[in-house]
Amino acid sequence: MMVSRRGVSGIAALIAGLLAAKSASAAETGAKTHRVAIQVSTNDAGVFDLALNNAVNLAREYGEAAEELEVEIVAYGPGLHMVRADTSPAKARLHSVTASVPGLVISACGNTITAMEHAEGRKLELLPNVGVVRAGAVRLVALQEAGWSYLRV
Repeated sequence: MMVSRRGVSGIAALIAGLLAAKSASAAETGAKTHRVAIQVSTNDAGVFDLALNNAVNLAREYGEAAEELEVEIVAYGPGLHMVRADTSPAKARLHSVTASVPGLVISACGNTITAMEHAEGRKLELLPNVGVVRAGAVRLVALQEAGWSYLRV
C-alpha cells in the first residue's frame, strides 16, 4: 500500500493530537504513574523481605497521593530461591503482598531457571503469580531504558 505525503502528515498530526490529548488529560487529573524495578539477586530472606517492604511502602505512599504505581521485582541468580516453590522462605508474605499491592509484578529469570534445572536435574516450580522473563539482568536494563526507577536491595 502506498501512502501519499499528505496521508503521512495527516497520520502524524492525528498521532500528535492523540498524544497531546493524553498528556492534557493526565495533567488535568494530576495523575502520575510511578514505575519502579527492584532487583533481587541474593539468596537472603531479609533482602527479599526488604524488597517486599519497599513495594508495600511505595504503594501506600503513592496510593495516599492518588498516583498510580507499577512495581516489578526481578529475581535472578541466587535470588531465584526467593520465588521457588520448594526453597522460598517468604511464600505467605509474597502471597499477601501480591494480593494487597496492585500493579506488582514478580519476574523470575529464565536463564537462572534453566541453569538451576540443569544443575539439579529436575524441573523447578515457581510460586503462584510469578512470571518468567528470558533474562533477569536484561529485563532490568529494558525497564530502566523505558524510564523506570531502579532499586537494588
